[in-house]
Amino acid sequence: MLLRRCIGAFAGQQSVSRPHILPQLLKIRWISTEAEKDVSKDLSWVEFFELRKKQRRINVGSSVFTAFLGCNISWAYLSTMEIDPTQTIFGFDPLAVISAGIGASGVLGYLLGPLMGTKLFNVTHREKLKGFEQKNKEFLKRIIENRVDASSHSFSNPVPDYYGEKIGSLKEYRQWLRDCHAFRRKAREFL
Repeated sequence: MLLRRCIGAFAGQQSVSRPHILPQLLKIRWISTEAEKDVSKDLSWVEFFELRKKQRRINVGSSVFTAFLGCNISWAYLSTMEIDPTQTIFGFDPLAVISAGIGASGVLGYLLGPLMGTKLFNVTHREKLKGFEQKNKEFLKRIIENRVDASSHSFSNPVPDYYGEKIGSLKEYRQWLRDCHAFRRKAREFL
């Protein structure tokens, strides 16, 4: 009813003065005003580590795929070139230069793989992405707070996983904390 009156007023069918429409429009609930649920509370640490493993696997898989794709694209281009075996390219044998080009395109493809993998992960896990990002920020903050000073490492006292990349579960996180504590203790005792 209100919408019909508003449309009629704008179309000139009904003479409703503008001051009467504005308070009625303000009363309409256009967008939900409920506070958003805290999504990070819905995502447990176990689920977060499972998603983190999936993200890592997707990124590695996409890196391998893009490296293979890069090598094949460069091979398709370089295999059509005519090469004079008596001439050098940059002072090197042409076969060595072409092989290095194919290898370089594979490395470039491998480095670009996580970009594609991250987009794929974001699309496939859209419903949990917000909670995952919040938990990831919290996790990285904990890693930064608890990591050790790498300047006092040695062969007998190696630095435990500095960036926390190998942590894939709560058990591994607790082990990482114990390793960091042991590293600090050894660094204090032996320096």
